[in-house]
Amino acid sequence: MIINQYIDHTLLKPSTTERQIIDLCNEAKKYEFYAVCVNSSYVALAKQLLSKTAVKVVTVVGFPLGAMATEAKVFEAKNAVNEGADEIDMVINIGYLRSKNYVAVFKDISDVKNAIGKTPLKVIIEISELSKNEIVKICEICLDAKVDFIKTSTGFSKSGATLTAVKIIKKTVRDQAKIKASGGIRDRETALKYIDAGADRIGTSSGVAMMNDKIATA
Repeated sequence: MIINQYIDHTLLKPSTTERQIIDLCNEAKKYEFYAVCVNSSYVALAKQLLSKTAVKVVTVVGFPLGAMATEAKVFEAKNAVNEGADEIDMVINIGYLRSKNYVAVFKDISDVKNAIGKTPLKVIIEISELSKNEIVKICEICLDAKVDFIKTSTGFSKSGATLTAVKIIKKTVRDQAKIKASGGIRDRETALKYIDAGADRIGTSSGVAMMNDKIATA
């Protein structure tokens, strides 16, 4: 299987330089990845670099903690779309979910979804912080909010994607939302396992290594 069109080629480290974003976009063009995923400060640069290609620009909102005010997430999401973002990956408020304040969780997600209109929204649920029941519950809330994707992880918590979680998400959402697996996926074989389990997109900083069939070391 050719997996390049499953890959969101990702670079979200806080120390990322403009030169690294340029390199990321050049790699995305070379390997024809589906998208690059960058912090919102680099959306305009990435959009400029990719303007004559099919590569999409994805950015993150409320990243990586998800604990900021909903109004801040809404502003960040709208601003990113205005600067050229094609998709938004937002982090849920994990504390609200664990407090069972499901109304606040829903509002946090739906306010961002409403603010960005037809722009696809992926909701990062940070599976390493949740129980199985909490994963199921947040998936149900995401469906109510009519999100486009459920994304496993930020890659900045104690662990990333797991096949078990992807299978739980898939069983819960069926075909009502897509799935993005991210966090710790560093080689082609592992990526294929996630795709087989139901992932529609792979978020990884190791896309080049996957295309060259090497195992990334970082």
